[in-house]
Amino acid sequence: MTLSMYSSLVPPLVSSLGNLRHLLVQAEGHAEAHGYDATVLLDSRLYPDMFPLKRQVQIASDIAKKGVARLAGLEAPVMEDNEATVAELLERIDQTIAYIDGVPLEALDTAEGRTVGVPLPPAFGGGELSFEGWPYLSTFVLPNVYFHVTVAYAILRNNGVPIGKRDFLMGDRTSAS
Repeated sequence: MTLSMYSSLVPPLVSSLGNLRHLLVQAEGHAEAHGYDATVLLDSRLYPDMFPLKRQVQIASDIAKKGVARLAGLEAPVMEDNEATVAELLERIDQTIAYIDGVPLEALDTAEGRTVGVPLPPAFGGGELSFEGWPYLSTFVLPNVYFHVTVAYAILRNNGVPIGKRDFLMGDRTSAS
């Protein structure tokens, strides 16, 4: 079996975003069952200098769609980062999954040798990072998505949402596939 850029990138991203979606659905159900508005969770943070849950979801979405787009030589769809409800974040995740799942396998055929530039925000010193395809996929895109999904999970657990490792790894799938 040959390991392709597509199989190394798209299925893990779709799975992680699907699991993130599942975590948000569980959080909304927990809030409902306990009589509070789920937006309380969306504004929660692990620590004061960290982004809130809704921003963690937005960043995971952005890194996933921009990562696939950059490797495929495409422009990622722009999302406004104005989601204020669980339903809006779920829609964002659905749109992100549809986009990355819709990128043709062939678009990533030559991605391993493609040079990818990633602009850094001012908080990270500005400028731009430069990667070749495989290192971009394995040391930037996937670890970043996993980080933000993990932080989202931790925020929800810290707020008493009854989710566990199975939810994080498998989402709403009932058996490993």
